[in-house]
This record gives sequence, C-alpha cells and structure tokens, in this order.
Amino acid sequence: MKEKRSQHSTLNTQHSRKRSAFSLLELMIVIIILGLLSALVLPNLIGKAESAKRKLVCIQMKQIEEALKSFKFDNGMYPTTEEGLEALIKNPDPQKYTNYAPTGYLESKTLPRDPWKHPYIYINEGNEINIISLGADGKEGGEGDAKDITLQECERH
Repeated sequence: MKEKRSQHSTLNTQHSRKRSAFSLLELMIVIIILGLLSALVLPNLIGKAESAKRKLVCIQMKQIEEALKSFKFDNGMYPTTEEGLEALIKNPDPQKYTNYAPTGYLESKTLPRDPWKHPYIYINEGNEINIISLGADGKEGGEGDAKDITLQECERH
C-alpha cells in the first residue's frame, strides 16, 4: 500500500512539473489578445485625453476671467495688454491701481499655463478682453488638437 502511494505522488509531481509553464502557443494567444485590445482601446483613450485638455483650458480661462473681473471691480479697468496677466499677481503700477488687492487676484502666485505647458495670451481691446491658448502645437492657427482656443469659444460651449 505504501508503495502505491509513493508511485501515485511521484506521478502527480511529474504531471505538475509538466504543467508549471505556459506553452508557446498559449503565450502567443495572450499576446495577440492584448494587441487587439490595445488597438481598440488606445485610440479612444488618446482622443479622450485631448478632449479633456481642451475642457481644462476652458476651466482655466474662466478662472482667469473671474480674476480679471475682480481686478476691474477694484481698479475700474482691466489691465492693459502690455501689463498682461502678470497684473493679476503683482501690481504693475501702484499709482495707477490704488485699490489693487494686497494678495493679488490669483490664488497661486504663478500664472497658469495651458495643459500643453504654453502661456495663455491676454488681449485687452478697450472694454473687450480675450484669453487665448495656442493649442497643442503652441502656434497660431492650426486644425484639430492644434486649433487655438479662445475665451469666447469656451463661453459658447
């Protein structure tokens, strides 16, 4: 009886040793399935990432616009194009802006950059202001993901 058990356990050990690794065919099937899944999923994820970046631009632009409105409320006018968005962090002309908020108008003491790490462009045309992101390419104009985004476009959506 003892001999039968040891023979049986030896067979089980040999059998488990044979099945401890994957065959080449099994590995290839797994690799093919992973490749197909990534081919279907990755394009959708990449498109979503760019869409999310464009939405983030609009959120940041609206925050900057609110800071500019606070600046105008305190000082009676928006900063000039030349003074730029830096005027939201540091008073550009203490004699001109006598009611400037002591802590500035942005919570962070640095100017936000768009999701592509480019600075926002600020334009003041009299009483009309605009904030622009040059998009993914960082250049004026562009199509698709590289298209410029303006404050007016964000307000329409």
